[in-house]
Amino acid sequence: MTAELRARGGGGGEDCQVLLNQMKEITGIQDSAFLLAALKAADGDLMEAVTFLTEDPAPEPVQNPAAAEPSAWEGSVVGKQLPQDVGAAPATHNQDNLRTANTVRPLESPKAPAAERDAAERPQEAHSAENKNRSKRKRCEVWGENPKQSDWRRAGDWPVGMKNIGNTCWFSAVIQSLFQLPDFRRLVLGYSLPQNVLESCHSHTGKRNIAFMQELQCLFALMLGTWRKFVDPSAALDLLRDVFRSAEQPQQDVSEFTHKLLDWLEDAFQLTVNVTSLGDKSENPMVQLFYGTFLTEGVHEGNSFSKIETFGQYPLQVNGYRNLNECLEGAMVEGEMDEATASQSVKYGQERWFTKLPPVLTFELSRFEFNQSLGQPEKIHTKLEFPQTIYMDRYLYCNKDLIQMKREEMKRLKEKMVTLQQKLERYMEYGSGPARFPLPDMLQYVLEFIATKPAGAISSAQSSQTTPLHSQAKPNVLDVLSQPNSVQERTDTRTEDEALFVANASPQQSSSMDLQPPVSPAELSERPAPHVVSKEELNLVQMCLQRWRNEIEQDVRDLKESIARINLSIEQMYCDPLLQQVPYRLHAVLVHEGQANAGHYWAFIYDQPRKRWLKYNDISVTESSWEELERESFGGLRNASAYCLMYISGQVSPVGADEDEGPEARQLQKEVEALSPELRHYIQEDNWRLEQEAEEWDEEQSCKIPQMEPSPTSELQDLSSESGPEQSSVCEPSVHSLSSEHARIAKEQTAKAIANTAEAYEKNGVEAALCEAFHEEYSRLYLLSKETPTPQNDARLQHVLIYFLQNNAPQQVVERTLLEQFADKNLSYDERSISIMKVARAKLSEIGPDDVDMEEYKRWHEDYSLFRKVSIYLLTGLELYQNRKYQESLTYLVYAYQSNTKLLLKGTNRGVSESLIALYRRKCLLKLNEVAASLFVSCEEAHVSEGVSILNELIIPCMHLMNNFEISKEDLDAIEVMRNRWCSYLGREDMDAKLQMKLGELLPRLLDGSTEVIVLKEPPKIRPNSPYDLCSRFAAVMESIHGASAVAVQ
Repeated sequence: MTAELRARGGGGGEDCQVLLNQMKEITGIQDSAFLLAALKAADGDLMEAVTFLTEDPAPEPVQNPAAAEPSAWEGSVVGKQLPQDVGAAPATHNQDNLRTANTVRPLESPKAPAAERDAAERPQEAHSAENKNRSKRKRCEVWGENPKQSDWRRAGDWPVGMKNIGNTCWFSAVIQSLFQLPDFRRLVLGYSLPQNVLESCHSHTGKRNIAFMQELQCLFALMLGTWRKFVDPSAALDLLRDVFRSAEQPQQDVSEFTHKLLDWLEDAFQLTVNVTSLGDKSENPMVQLFYGTFLTEGVHEGNSFSKIETFGQYPLQVNGYRNLNECLEGAMVEGEMDEATASQSVKYGQERWFTKLPPVLTFELSRFEFNQSLGQPEKIHTKLEFPQTIYMDRYLYCNKDLIQMKREEMKRLKEKMVTLQQKLERYMEYGSGPARFPLPDMLQYVLEFIATKPAGAISSAQSSQTTPLHSQAKPNVLDVLSQPNSVQERTDTRTEDEALFVANASPQQSSSMDLQPPVSPAELSERPAPHVVSKEELNLVQMCLQRWRNEIEQDVRDLKESIARINLSIEQMYCDPLLQQVPYRLHAVLVHEGQANAGHYWAFIYDQPRKRWLKYNDISVTESSWEELERESFGGLRNASAYCLMYISGQVSPVGADEDEGPEARQLQKEVEALSPELRHYIQEDNWRLEQEAEEWDEEQSCKIPQMEPSPTSELQDLSSESGPEQSSVCEPSVHSLSSEHARIAKEQTAKAIANTAEAYEKNGVEAALCEAFHEEYSRLYLLSKETPTPQNDARLQHVLIYFLQNNAPQQVVERTLLEQFADKNLSYDERSISIMKVARAKLSEIGPDDVDMEEYKRWHEDYSLFRKVSIYLLTGLELYQNRKYQESLTYLVYAYQSNTKLLLKGTNRGVSESLIALYRRKCLLKLNEVAASLFVSCEEAHVSEGVSILNELIIPCMHLMNNFEISKEDLDAIEVMRNRWCSYLGREDMDAKLQMKLGELLPRLLDGSTEVIVLKEPPKIRPNSPYDLCSRFAAVMESIHGASAVAVQ
């Protein structure tokens, strides 16, 4: 991307604006000056700039909690490199706000049970190594005005994406999560109101809700049956935006924005309920699907109270909790609940119990808090784990007695564990002063001291005697005391295995073993030692200290084992099978990446028919995994984390009653067929418009003069022996548009064939005319396919059927292709052509899947499309080579070779001459290497940079592509010549040290590409305007090559 920005830099501010727009879309930041500064700081690299703007700086340890809150860009590369005149990013933007946490809130939620903890107390779990090594998330690409057709079309029954029309990624994440709930989807698509209700609805709110419901219906219908790869939600969003722009309802934040969305749906469905049960919300299907109730029991100022409340999305605090169950437990119990409330032993305490759980249970994770000092919200990045299945039994009122018993047991176990941990702490942090040490270590140090002999008593024969104790990972006592701050950090550095080993040994064994390894006399002479100690004193003290140490280490082991047992009991407290009767399966995770006032939203949704997780990121819908979901949703390691969890009851069918009747495609088709006639017609109209758009786009592209045009986003393609440009080019159009395109290429020839049938048309009618034209054209093409090719002529470029006939395509494929040629609607020149076209179309409709294998038919047309593209790449590369434009030429020739290799695997007539492409790829590479080398040795900084750029971006990737196990001797010799050229510069006296250093960095990549990631920029898109232009162009280029340079292709 950096190279691309530099290359496009001379084109004015338009390209720069495109990058700025992309950054606004990805980060949500609208300040252009700030974004431009970030882009400059990243040296023009778009993804690096986005990383600067969205990644958290590594946390630095601080003493003052207030100082632990950095400014928006403190510590980041952007913060260090921003110009002085660019201030901090604005605190508020009209963009996706983290407070979308209230995404799906059908009713007001209960108040959060506890205040937010101080930000300085949050555990910091980010690890620099993991941040460095983790892969960056691939962000959604901002599509240009003229994308390829593969960017429009849906792949089979794959779920569709949703277009981001400006800070609306939150809408996409929510709507996709709801749409993938079959019950909700059927409710929306089946929504209808009697005519008398529509006519009697006069309120502005009622009309608005009905209008929004109708737009949502249309959106859902398209998501179900569209042929497009993604849908446009503009109509529904315009209604939302119009409401919030009105005078009576001022602009709201994103959470309220989404809250309204579900409120409107509830109100819209209430209109249908009121027809039979006026004002009865319990019959509202939205209430039945998303709403539950909970009972609150408690004591306030000695008085008991009890009340039942309704909830939609249940709010949970994140700070101070490790997992979802801990969050729920904290939300359900506040204060202390005394069993005998009459004693009035507590002033306040309450418990919540769910009395009814909805089929769709949604948790709102509170991941932001307000920073009083900064005057703005901050995102909480604390890690919070959540399971794929959660059992809600422990929070149900019907299990109250059992759960209260378990909570009492849990409380008792935790109190016992606190007592044991305090005892353990007394052993591990022993002492009365500010510096504390593990007691077993202190006894060990004393043992070392008394076993050390004075310096004068050390003799040269000491090697056979015992040596003082040695502890590998511990400093001696004086070292420890001289560094009191560092001492407190190391507690219990001796492992349990070591302690157990020492405890099981006898005093004599322990003493002798602890005195290993031997210490040199020089070291002994530097250690403190008793001045005078008798053997009896030494033995007595050693025996006592060793015995005490063994006793203490046994006590420590016992304490640790007890703590481990209690921990296990706590973990298994709710694993009772009786408390696993109400499972809820995770359906969707809505994720936010960024900070409190800016960021991007996407969703992970479990696809039940496919049994896998899918990632919905605006227009992109890709396969995912639980591991990826954990990385991007749990938090703690990066600034992306879940803010909403959607669980569905295990008793609810996730895909409906027809799940077992067929695959996803059949299920979707049944849902489409079950739609109202109006919605089915709406889908058909949109699909028809897509075909019209595709045909218009094809015609527009085919009418362009063959020229090089920059690709919309200068895509970078990975090229290797396994992948090439055909992966994107072959699959661009559908089989219909490909065969239609090939028919349009031959329309002038088809028109001539029809013109020759005038007599048959007049005498015998339209069918006879079609039959005559069909056989005449087939005979002409068959004869052309049998002609001996010449270097200046390739008949395959004239017509698709010549290619098919030369490669022995099945007769059914040949006949259908020719019939489609006469069914082309572009043949509407006169009445005869129109009549023949209609008859041909009718005959095409009669050809069923049993007559022609459409998959095989598609593959043949894809191969011919790729053959034409290879030919165009080759011709363009040769033309550029003759004009000495080696950089541009090499890219075309490399792509031509890679694509052609795939064709030749199917047959020698499937592609063009491989030796011809290889010859000129080699010639071009050698010429370009000479240019790059000359620039490098010029010693001028600008020329050196240009030479290095050519080497890195073109020569080295191309050499590595060539250097495979099938490389020819000529290519191998050429590579050796190029490598020798650069190696000859090593140690040259006329090159300065800086240039030699740069050469040293280049040579490893030049000489060894075994670990190189091969990346080569795709050539600009070009299209011929007719087959005759392409044929004549081919003839001119080949004549020039064979005539002027007398090339003998081997």
